[in-house]
Amino acid sequence: MKFSEQWLREWVNPALSTQELSEQLSMAGLEVDEVVAAAPAFNGVIVGQVASVEPHPDADKLRVCQVNAANGEVLQIVCGAANVAQGLRVPLAIVGAKLSNGMKIKAAKLRGVPSQGMLCSAQELGLAEQAEGLLELPSDAPVGADIRAYLQLNDQIFDIDLTPNRGDCLSVRGVAREVAALNNCSLQNAEFAAVAVTHDE
Repeated sequence: MKFSEQWLREWVNPALSTQELSEQLSMAGLEVDEVVAAAPAFNGVIVGQVASVEPHPDADKLRVCQVNAANGEVLQIVCGAANVAQGLRVPLAIVGAKLSNGMKIKAAKLRGVPSQGMLCSAQELGLAEQAEGLLELPSDAPVGADIRAYLQLNDQIFDIDLTPNRGDCLSVRGVAREVAALNNCSLQNAEFAAVAVTHDE
C-alpha cells in the first residue's frame, strides 16, 4: 500500500524524521518496502499568470506572452504550447531555474524575440511521462508562489507491505492509528459534514 507522508501527518504527527518513522513502521510489522520522493527535484518554478498572448512575428507555432510573475513583475516568454491563453495560470520557470531533467533556464532569443523564462508542462516538471500542453493550474493559484509548495510536492511516498493479519492498516487512518499508539500521541479525527437527503426514495 502506498500513502503520502504529509497525508499521514495530517492524522498523526509524532516528533520523528521520515527515516525514523520508516524504521518504526517496519519494526511494528508494517514492513516499509521503499520511501521515495513524491516529485523529482527541480527549483525556481513559480505560479505565473499569462497576461497577454500575441503571435510570434517569425514563427507560426510560437506565441509571445506577457506573464505576471512574483511581486508584480511582468516577463516576456516565448511559448509553443497549443493551450497557452490569456488569464491562464501555469508553472513558470524563471531565469536560473533548474528543471527535473537537468535543464537550466537562461534568458534567450527564440527566432529573434527575447524570452525571460519558460512556461512548463507536467512532463517538464517530471510529474508526468507525457503532456499535451502546459500544466493548467486553478484560477485562484497565488501568482508568484513556489510551485513545489503550492502543489505540496515536498513530500515522501511510503510503500508498505502488509501481511494478511493487518487488515486494520489498509487505510491511511489505520496506519495513523498504529503510529499514534506506538508514540502515545493523539489521533486527529476527520470531520465529515452529513449529506443532505434530496429525495424520498
